[in-house]
Amino acid sequence: MTTIPPQKSCATTTDATDLLDDAALLRYSRHILLPEIDIEGQTRIRSARVLVVGAGGLGCPAALYLARAGVGVLTVADGDTVDATNLQRQILYTESDIGRPKAEAAADALRLANPDVTVTAVPHRLAQHDLDELVAASDVVLDCTDNFATRHAINRACVRHCKPLVSGAAIRFDAQLAVFDVRASASPCYHCLFPEGENVTEVRCATMGVFAPLVGVVGALQAHEALKVIVGCGEPSWGKLWLFDGLGFEWRSIRVPRDPACPVCRDRPARDE
Repeated sequence: MTTIPPQKSCATTTDATDLLDDAALLRYSRHILLPEIDIEGQTRIRSARVLVVGAGGLGCPAALYLARAGVGVLTVADGDTVDATNLQRQILYTESDIGRPKAEAAADALRLANPDVTVTAVPHRLAQHDLDELVAASDVVLDCTDNFATRHAINRACVRHCKPLVSGAAIRFDAQLAVFDVRASASPCYHCLFPEGENVTEVRCATMGVFAPLVGVVGALQAHEALKVIVGCGEPSWGKLWLFDGLGFEWRSIRVPRDPACPVCRDRPARDE
């Protein structure tokens, strides 16, 4: 696989001292101790802009880990309000948040978790022009939504603006995780894996249920993959769909090739060429 460097907007070692003061060096010292991250990698995290679409079961742990890790600018978009049934698994909310817009309640919790992070709440459903603007301004996008129409809209925006996309899903005891990095010429996009318009049965936890810790596992792994993309460490994760059977506690992966006829990504520019 082709190794893709971090986004150009991420900082370099020359401005590390501007972004990491003594307090930050202490706070993020366990990252800095990792040779794969070090000060340079933490500086990239500190200068990164991340978009999390969906502040539910997946978005809550994903955004929380990104904030704790020190992502510089974190945007959380969700048009729903907090409901009592969310409290079983959506870990950013408490009973006092019931009835509040999820994005605003999540942003408050994230600012409390790490005041150094700039958190922006988008408390409405995203029209295509809103999505394009937000994706274009981000270094990496996390799809933490629960419906195919939104997932495909996010994918199209990420392909248009050549942004890495980390996608997660969880229902009952089963989960999926995939990274789509269209900066690499061989990487598929979401449409290559799940073509839009196909007769795919859409299931939601409101009707099927979901095991509370499962969304924490997947959301944390979405943050894990997003931070790897930002830092530029480890093996690229695109080209695979990871499947988790929570009852059997078993992971397996399926190779996902790029579809050369994909109507969404076939004409995209590739930055590794």
